[in-house]
Amino acid sequence: MNHSEFAAYLKSRRDRIRPADVGLPAGPRRRVPGLRREEVAQLAGLSADYYTELERGRGAQPSAQVLAALARALRLNGDERDHLFHLADRPVPPATHGPAAQVQPGLLGLLDRLTTTPAQVITDLHQTLVQNELAAALVGRPPAVRGPAASLVYRWFTDPVARGIYPPEDHPHHSRVFVADLQAVAARRGGDVEVRRMVAALRRRSEEFAALWDTHDVALRRTDHKRIVHPSLGVIELDCHSLFSEDGHQRLLWFSAPPGTEGAAQLELLSVIGTQDMTAGEHSASG
Repeated sequence: MNHSEFAAYLKSRRDRIRPADVGLPAGPRRRVPGLRREEVAQLAGLSADYYTELERGRGAQPSAQVLAALARALRLNGDERDHLFHLADRPVPPATHGPAAQVQPGLLGLLDRLTTTPAQVITDLHQTLVQNELAAALVGRPPAVRGPAASLVYRWFTDPVARGIYPPEDHPHHSRVFVADLQAVAARRGGDVEVRRMVAALRRRSEEFAALWDTHDVALRRTDHKRIVHPSLGVIELDCHSLFSEDGHQRLLWFSAPPGTEGAAQLELLSVIGTQDMTAGEHSASG
């Protein structure tokens, strides 16, 4: 790995981004138009010290997960992301699917502008790619795992902890919705290996999933009314909306509540509480 070239590339990409491009205020004391180091670190979910070391050409070789997070934070296009991986001497991951996928620019641009409501971009298999701070406060951050467990659909049927985000009486509804959505995704992908492996694993591990899969209900989840269990605010009733990318592989999710409702008031409180009461693994982070 060429540390000096990698560091110079990070700085060049950071310098070109305006704060407004990523939903940050410009502020009166900025000496340069680009982002500060600590802002890039925050957007990528890294510590400021760690990012600073990278930009100074020091430290260990970053992992593929760190590189993917930096590519999203720095709004790199596909070619720029590939170059970042080459400079770090890491294999370039497939761009279409999985948690390391490049967030599609149109969805990322919209996410940057959704600063007052929880929002995140996920894959069609419900793997969280990027989320704003309000989404992290509402549903938690995604677990640092690879493989099928990166998908909320997989965790929903294999890990009881994943279901804690919704009240128990709502679980049957969400199970049906997840399976019908996965049926639609499987049809769209046309026999994709990743989907076939996930379905086979879920059929082995979950009788509930197998029974629902055999009903052959098919429906992409476009909108849904949710009751989300928050550790400090209790049950929050919200509407969840989905905007699909053109190829259907990614979705922008955002949560809202009608003005004057208890849910709207709870979202206001959420912006104050933030993530201070959230603990790793407590929520599922995919909505």
